[in-house]
Amino acid sequence: MAKEAKPEASAAEAPPPRRSKKLIIIIAAVLAIVLLIAAAGAFFLMRSHSSEDGEDTEVATEQAPNKNGKTKGAKESAPTYVPLEAFTVNLVPESGEQFVQLVFSVEVSDAQTADKLKTFGPKVRNNVMMLLSGKKASELLTKEGKEALANEIRDQINSIIAPGAKAADGPVREVLFTSFIIQ
Repeated sequence: MAKEAKPEASAAEAPPPRRSKKLIIIIAAVLAIVLLIAAAGAFFLMRSHSSEDGEDTEVATEQAPNKNGKTKGAKESAPTYVPLEAFTVNLVPESGEQFVQLVFSVEVSDAQTADKLKTFGPKVRNNVMMLLSGKKASELLTKEGKEALANEIRDQINSIIAPGAKAADGPVREVLFTSFIIQ
C-alpha cells in the first residue's frame, strides 16, 4: 500500500506544473500586449504635445494651387496674423465731409515677417493713411471696392517690408478687415 501511495502522490504533483506553464505564458502575453499599448499611447501623447508647443508647425495642404501659387500637396507653415491699430481718415469729398474708420489684420508668412512689420509700423501707417485719403466713399461701398482696397493695402505693405519682391507675391498674404465704417 505504501508503494501505491507514492505513485498517486507523484501523479497529483505533475499536473500543477503544466498549469503553471500555461499560466505563465498567458501572463507574459497579456503583459506584452499591455506594454505595447502603453508604448503606443506614450508615443502619441508625446507627438501631440510637441505639436501643441509649436515644434511641428508645418501643415500639409491637400488642395489645388491657391492664390499665392502654392501647388497641391505642398507644405505650408501656419499663418501668422498681425492686427493693426484703427485708421480714421477723411475721404475725398463727394457730398460733404466723409471719413472712413478702418480696422484690419494682416496675414503674414511667418513670425519674422510679423516682427519686421512691427518695425516698419510708422511707415506702414503713413502709407496706408495716404492711400485711404485719396479714396472716395462711393469707391469703397461695394464689395469689389473693399477687395480692391485690401489688395492695394497688401501691395503697399509688401513694397515697404520687402522692397525687392513683386508686391503681390510678398510676405504679406492677405489683408482682413475687422471693422469698416464710412460716415
